[in-house]
Amino acid sequence: MHYSKALSQIPIVSADAKAGRKLHSRRRAVQIGTVLLAILIPVSGLFRIDPVDGAFVVLDRQIWFSDFYIVIGLWLALSSLLVMTYSLVGTAFCGWSCPQNTLAEWANHMTHRLLGKRAEVSLDGKPIKVSSGKNKWINWTILGSVFLLAAMVTAFVPMFYFYSPEQLWHFVTFQHDERLAGSLHWIYTIFVLILFVNIAFVRHFWCRFMCVYRVWQHSFKTRETLRIAYDNSHQDECARCNFCETSCFIGIDPRQTVVYDACINCGECITACSTVRGARKTGNSLLRFGFGEQSGAQTSRRGNVGSVMLRAPWAAMLTAFGVALFTWGLWSYDAYRHTVYRAETAHAAEWDYRINIASKLYQPVDISVSVEGLPEGSYQLEADHAEFLSAGRKDIHLRINAGLAPGLHPFLVYLNAPDGERRSFRVHHLVEGGA
Repeated sequence: MHYSKALSQIPIVSADAKAGRKLHSRRRAVQIGTVLLAILIPVSGLFRIDPVDGAFVVLDRQIWFSDFYIVIGLWLALSSLLVMTYSLVGTAFCGWSCPQNTLAEWANHMTHRLLGKRAEVSLDGKPIKVSSGKNKWINWTILGSVFLLAAMVTAFVPMFYFYSPEQLWHFVTFQHDERLAGSLHWIYTIFVLILFVNIAFVRHFWCRFMCVYRVWQHSFKTRETLRIAYDNSHQDECARCNFCETSCFIGIDPRQTVVYDACINCGECITACSTVRGARKTGNSLLRFGFGEQSGAQTSRRGNVGSVMLRAPWAAMLTAFGVALFTWGLWSYDAYRHTVYRAETAHAAEWDYRINIASKLYQPVDISVSVEGLPEGSYQLEADHAEFLSAGRKDIHLRINAGLAPGLHPFLVYLNAPDGERRSFRVHHLVEGGA
């Protein structure tokens, strides 16, 4: 009898509560995936920055401003994609993908775990709230150490965009590598300090008052942008429950969202309402994602899709056009360049011309150089090939011997790449009378 009574007191969680937890799990998966993607992009060579040459690198190709289609295509695709994201899903990036929000949530979790469930860190001048039972030096020490370790690990993420994993390993193990900046350890230390302050104190203050994304997003957000919608048909029930407001780590009431507010569309309030109403077996969540300013019954999927499709096509077309330009730029990418100058420096005074060769590939290549149009024996090349271990520039000097007849002597300097590409540069050498 007592056994049956005990079982009857266990709340039955409905399918709606499971759907709320599923939404929460999906958001966590997206947050983790975003962090992994931020690391894989530079590690895989998809995109990074060369600090030595001050150039962008895409798929191990050094990108110059002369690579017009790649530069314009990438800029057009990213900018139009951002505009479309701003217009359609609003601040969903903040709640689902933003690394700052992910760090802030993790910091809140660790603070609550070590200093109490109601512990709060705020930059508005109020004292830090700490549970009296957990206000111990050991808890503060563990929390500070965990935050410092997280800052040290997180500071490596931006470094992957400037250095390869091999170079960073040399940095961590204090091995000499001339490719690393001499002041890199100081730069890393400053990054760690900034991130520690951010994790320990700033957190969601950045999201509410300092985030540039949110400021720019206001230029594209409309009443039709994705938002938290509230079904106000059960206001009496909500009057006795503020769990959705308590679960909001931004500190707003999700039942009173407007066009411009601090909501980041994380959906935690939806999960909270689903859990409570599921346990009470009173129905579905009263909060949901929706477009427009509907209230009461949920908007149909067809209506939501229609609202999206009215604003998406122009941005989608620009994104597709940018991707097409970017793809064409990679297809027609010019990996090697060479130009010929007069060798008028003191170091090259004995030479007539300087052949500057550039390889834009971050891989070993051997490029040969030849001259056509001048009589055999009338010129001398300093070397007939240039060997590159990675992207860079090298000079090969050319001297024109005495004995050419006065007048203009045109000739071609050929660059022969290992992939079979052959490029030429035309030069006109003037021999004055009596030379």
